[in-house]
Amino acid sequence: MSPILLQGGAAAAISLLFGLFALIVHLAIIVWIYSDAQGRSDQPAFLWAIVAFLAPLLGLVLYFIIGRNR
Repeated sequence: MSPILLQGGAAAAISLLFGLFALIVHLAIIVWIYSDAQGRSDQPAFLWAIVAFLAPLLGLVLYFIIGRNR
């Protein structure tokens, strides 16, 4: 096999792993914010989950600043 094909395959594999990792982190942020907001927020938890879905890092920061009451 050509070294160029091996390099492309390795790059694709690394890209796939990075994408899967980013997806898992994104879903974990949504689930954590939803479960935490059920007990610590006056606003509905599903709204915070929607914010986290649309903008995960910004949603996490906003939740820490204005979403938690206790």
